[in-house]
Amino acid sequence: MALLRFILFPFVPVYRWIISLRNMMFNKGLFKTNAVNAKVVSVGNIVMGGSGKTPAVINITSILKSAGLNVGVLSRGYARKSKGFKLVSDGKDIKCNVTECGDEIILTAMECKVPAAACESRVEGANKLIDSTGVKAIVLDDAFQHRWIKRDLDILIFDQMFLNKPGGMDQNLIPTGLMREPFSSVNRADAIIINRKFSEFSSLPSVLLPYFEGKQVFNGYYKIVGIFDVKSHKFYDVNEFKGQKSLVVSGIARPASFINALKKCNIDVTNQLIFKDHKHYHDKEIQLIRKQFYMTNSHSVLTTAKDAVKLTEFSKELDDIDIYYLKIELALDNNDEFEKFILNKLGVSN
Repeated sequence: MALLRFILFPFVPVYRWIISLRNMMFNKGLFKTNAVNAKVVSVGNIVMGGSGKTPAVINITSILKSAGLNVGVLSRGYARKSKGFKLVSDGKDIKCNVTECGDEIILTAMECKVPAAACESRVEGANKLIDSTGVKAIVLDDAFQHRWIKRDLDILIFDQMFLNKPGGMDQNLIPTGLMREPFSSVNRADAIIINRKFSEFSSLPSVLLPYFEGKQVFNGYYKIVGIFDVKSHKFYDVNEFKGQKSLVVSGIARPASFINALKKCNIDVTNQLIFKDHKHYHDKEIQLIRKQFYMTNSHSVLTTAKDAVKLTEFSKELDDIDIYYLKIELALDNNDEFEKFILNKLGVSN
């Protein structure tokens, strides 16, 4: 990995130049930003994967829905096997499967029970979502870099652990690091969420403080809601799984946080099947899960909410296995202030 990063290092200045040129074209109005007939909130990051965008989208969507707004969610549908506009939900029923739409947007639609869609072009997608469902507000999932659509509020989310490693290789730009844009791009954001997940709070490293000065910064963390049956969605308290040996199945960007959460619940996570982010499950993977489950004499299979959306489609193949998912929520230390900030920015009374 270190050798590959060394080989790719000469491409970093090229990538930086492309990003800088692109942002300059938008800043000077040479690239046109298009408005749509709805309030638009963008949730995104400048780091590849694992910061908690989906829980943040669910949190913000729930805030807007509770405030009485007819709100919908729009995603590009990362890793889906389709193109163009796809209506994921009309607010009541799911209209497509995970393969067609992607796991994150289906999870969000199921959790929030709001209209949702997937489309590579956020402008096209927003207009079609508005026309087909009548939404008056749209939350964009992972759209910080998609500057073609005008937004009323731009929210950036960071993983606290990532920020606490200044000068590390991961804080280099793509392709040697994980950063889509340099820290200077934080300037475009209206607010920042620093997600400590299941860790303790820590202050920003001094070297990064200048980038966050003058910004509204909110601190968040993951709260465990409980454990749910993938097939029946029945709720279980995490204490019911204490001491039990489970087969942990994960296909998310940074599984360490998920595994640490299970450890904190005193669940035995010795046996693990870790797949790549946004893993598409097929019969091969299902048979592997079955094999590992019985070989390890596990009490159950425990997975993430994102993986559960995909594994639900294999309920018949997993009929003889108890399979559950850990449900988490993004909570804010200063939640009332966060809600007030969002609604004020959108001109919504609360």
